[in-house]
Amino acid sequence: MWMYLGLLTALFLGLHNLCKKHAVQGNEVFPVLFGTICSGFLLLLPFFIGSHYYPEFTKQIGFHITPISWETHGCIFIKSMIMTTSWVLAYQALKHLPITIVTPIRSAGPFFTFIGAILIYQEEPNFLQWIGFFLIIFSVVLYSKIGKREGINFKRNKWIFAIVGATFLGASSGLYDKFLIQGLALNPQTLQFWFCTYTTIILLGILAITWLPKTDKRKEFKWRWTIIAVGILLQAADYFYFKALQDPDALIMLLSAIKRSQILIAVVIGGIVFKEKNKRKKLVPLFGIMMGVFLILYS
Repeated sequence: MWMYLGLLTALFLGLHNLCKKHAVQGNEVFPVLFGTICSGFLLLLPFFIGSHYYPEFTKQIGFHITPISWETHGCIFIKSMIMTTSWVLAYQALKHLPITIVTPIRSAGPFFTFIGAILIYQEEPNFLQWIGFFLIIFSVVLYSKIGKREGINFKRNKWIFAIVGATFLGASSGLYDKFLIQGLALNPQTLQFWFCTYTTIILLGILAITWLPKTDKRKEFKWRWTIIAVGILLQAADYFYFKALQDPDALIMLLSAIKRSQILIAVVIGGIVFKEKNKRKKLVPLFGIMMGVFLILYS
């Protein structure tokens, strides 16, 4: 069941990436990111209020947000710091790079998760899983060659370094999620609500320094319906992902790889919607990444 939940996560993440590209294109990044997190927070707020005043009902529908200790709050705040940094880097990169370049680079995330799963959780990959992960990395390198034809130099473009940093931090957060869900026995909705709460506070501080005082930047911000869609789709993806992690048999390295199947939506549909270049050539490394995911999933 946790593998099927992982596939649902990939579906919602793929749609989330398409909406995110539309939301940030030619727009101010920080208010867009703040709007998406606020959307997720407002989506979960009724469940938090309901858990306080109508606990039996929220337990019955499976969305009860449980009280947690201050130590657990601190652990969730750390996750919020990691993911806020990752998102800021990723949104900036997505604003300046094609989605068909950004998404495949982020697909290298399972490799970082793979190493962490071995060192931290002692998960044991087999031979085919090794092949699958290195196939993903090789395909990402191939994408870099295609990217140069679009005027993107992977060694000199600062947004490439930004998306690589975002990928590493995102993988670190994925490893941390297993500790939060299994080690601290948090249910998905409790983790999601407090994560959104702390992330909203952090982003509000960033906005107060970098965006609100600057009139020209405020004028550049454009409200788009996809900002709300990004927040809702992300919460749906996180819910299924955390539900999958609740299974004690779930392997974080495989879940991370299954999530990468989102790139099928991002590269194929995104390439058509945003009319990006070299779509056919990008299908070759896309196939390599999908084969890597297949080897991991069915090995």
